Amino acid sequence: MNAPGLATRPERPADRRVVSVRAPGRLHLGFLDPGGSLGRRYGSLGLVVDGFETEVDLSDASAHRVTAETPSALSEIDRAESCLHALRRQTGLGQPLRLHLEKVLPAHAGFGSGTQLALAIGRAFAIWHGLDVRSATLAHWLGRGLRSGVGIGGFEQGGLLVDGGPGADGQPAPVLSRVALPEDWRVVVVLDSQHHGLSGHEEKRAIAALPPMPQSVAADICHQVLMRVLPGAACAEFAPFAAGITHVQQQLGAHFAPAQGGDPYTSIAVGRLVRWIGEAAGGESGAAIGQSSWGPTGFAILPSQQQAEALVEAARTAHVIEPHLTVKIVRGRNHGATLDDRPSDTP
Repeated sequence: MNAPGLATRPERPADRRVVSVRAPGRLHLGFLDPGGSLGRRYGSLGLVVDGFETEVDLSDASAHRVTAETPSALSEIDRAESCLHALRRQTGLGQPLRLHLEKVLPAHAGFGSGTQLALAIGRAFAIWHGLDVRSATLAHWLGRGLRSGVGIGGFEQGGLLVDGGPGADGQPAPVLSRVALPEDWRVVVVLDSQHHGLSGHEEKRAIAALPPMPQSVAADICHQVLMRVLPGAACAEFAPFAAGITHVQQQLGAHFAPAQGGDPYTSIAVGRLVRWIGEAAGGESGAAIGQSSWGPTGFAILPSQQQAEALVEAARTAHVIEPHLTVKIVRGRNHGATLDDRPSDTP
């Protein structure tokens, strides 16, 4: 039996198709009110970026199987199998399928890898079976979006996003605002292979152990987002946007530092580099700097490709980029996941 309210087309064991979904990475730029001092807990600011993706392919098979293209994708097979199991349980659809993980986002690094993998698999499954189901519903089925909704919103439409925090009934957080990032702006993304951010039970314990965020701080963060970050992006006014993001990150870094070894950055090397870029760019209004989620990934948003390249090169010359760091200059991504339903070339 299918789940109530789901329209499907008949299963066709002889389908010779491949459904591909490519889901973008996102930077989590901060919670608005993690303790709910203003009445609703969490709420998030996030930015979808190019250059980092999860890609999955779904095709027919004689038996259920999950395969992977790369070692990093291989490490996500168990999670992928759990997603498929949950989707079959929710829908009652059990046609044997092959799920292939072509590539995945870096895990526990601040890109929302778990949510994007789940949504990519969920959307591929829905397309395959002709299900008319919202991404928020897929996320709910798969246990994603329990705190932040920017991963779901980013999967749907990309851009700079603000969500309102999850509902009391456990439904994923609604997207309240979506603004396209100006095309000229660039994001310097800094990864550290020697560290990983908190997740799962570790993350829950860390959040529970933190003192409550003062209401005045939460109010300040909300004000920065509403009156500097969003209008700055909407009007392509870089200085207030950068100042707002950097200020929000400073407030949140101070709040979460006790769970990160006493520092606003999980990786000291990442923190040193993005701070150096911020100072070299002229301070608070010259670059928007910070850490995505629990890190270790850091970022510096700059007004142009030329300035981003110049500052990264200057950082190399100054020996601020340590050998274990990876630095990538990318655009903001103003569209969501890409979907492809095509005939299979496998006989």
